[in-house]
Amino acid sequence: MEPPPTVGTLLVDTSRNNRVGEFRGVAGLYWSLRPIGGGREWEVEPRHVRPALPIEQLRARTARANARSRGEVL
Repeated sequence: MEPPPTVGTLLVDTSRNNRVGEFRGVAGLYWSLRPIGGGREWEVEPRHVRPALPIEQLRARTARANARSRGEVL
């Protein structure tokens, strides 16, 4: 089994329609991810996670910046 990524790494959850999330930590057998624009964390089995591609990272960061500009995220 691979060690978990560094906190803050952007990952794609393939079990949830390729949802991009920021790695937050390990919760038992699951990894905790949080939406890049803020919101509720979710748990996923590590086998359903892959590193986010550069374009996916850009989209996620752009969404976060837009949310910040609307005052939705600090």
